[in-house]
Amino acid sequence: MKISIIGASGYGGGELLRLLLDHPEVEVAQVTSESNAGKFVHRIHPNLRKRADLKFVSMADLEPCDVLFLGLPHGHAMEKIAEWQQLAPVIIDLSADFRLRRPELYPAWYGHDHIRPELLSEWVYGIPELHREEMKTANYISSAGCLAATAILGLYPLFQADLVDLAKPVVIEGKTGSSGAGGGVSLASHHPERSGAMRSFKPTGHRHTAEICQELSFHGEPQVAFSATSIEAVRGILSTSHVFLNKPVDERDLWRVYRKAYAGEPFMRIVKESSGVYRYPEPKILSGTNYCDVGFELDERSGRVVVLAALDNLMKGAAGQAVQSFNIRFGFPETTALEFAGLHPI
Repeated sequence: MKISIIGASGYGGGELLRLLLDHPEVEVAQVTSESNAGKFVHRIHPNLRKRADLKFVSMADLEPCDVLFLGLPHGHAMEKIAEWQQLAPVIIDLSADFRLRRPELYPAWYGHDHIRPELLSEWVYGIPELHREEMKTANYISSAGCLAATAILGLYPLFQADLVDLAKPVVIEGKTGSSGAGGGVSLASHHPERSGAMRSFKPTGHRHTAEICQELSFHGEPQVAFSATSIEAVRGILSTSHVFLNKPVDERDLWRVYRKAYAGEPFMRIVKESSGVYRYPEPKILSGTNYCDVGFELDERSGRVVVLAALDNLMKGAAGQAVQSFNIRFGFPETTALEFAGLHPI
């Protein structure tokens, strides 16, 4: 299949290119970057030296293809979507422009109206574990936000099983590495300011809250109190969620719920050991992989479950998730080009 990537010079676009170059069913036709047009891709993505002789092109030079991946900042896809629909019958967008089903949520969470609200119903939210069946026939897939995906995948089994007390808030803390902010330069990314930092950058009002509420509303919309913190890591997210249950359960009940939800899922792993350094999910060992590791701990005194979820924000939180969705859409084995198991130690 002939695919092209719009916005391939960013971290997410670079990961998409790396994965798709190894996909046996794919020919990468064109990759765009307005500021790097004419340059070899390995000038921006040095890990791709001797892997690709592609050069970046301008969006104006794009030719028709089978699938178009969009790796642009938020707000750009909705502006040009009509033009890009003429280039490819299937589009997979890594931005937030088509994630939310209700158009009134965009002014509330993104500070602007959605200029193509009539298209929102045509897009499938891009977490395969929740929307696999819809993806099989979808022409438009909107990948989930990385922090949202981590929280949702950790909490989904409990909400699906109707075990959560919706009268109480779900408190979520997401710790994320620096690559989640993209490749742009700012004072916050300046080495003397970033090195050694554990910095709360969005204690309230994070945009991904809307996605979490949307995707966990199986039995009513939850009250989500979400905070985000930067830590000294390049890749990785660890989401710690505090959930209050609506009835007594024990550890065996929780095991059954999580095993039922994720039985047969190729990239979901339940990590809950009785001892050892890695007895709970650890994002460090997930770097470069498409796995999401989920663990939990029951606090019987308070009726609370602490849910831990970890993934690589550029992989399962972005490019890997998009390639997994692509595989589902076209009937390829779901793990194609996503088999890397990670490194240890790293």
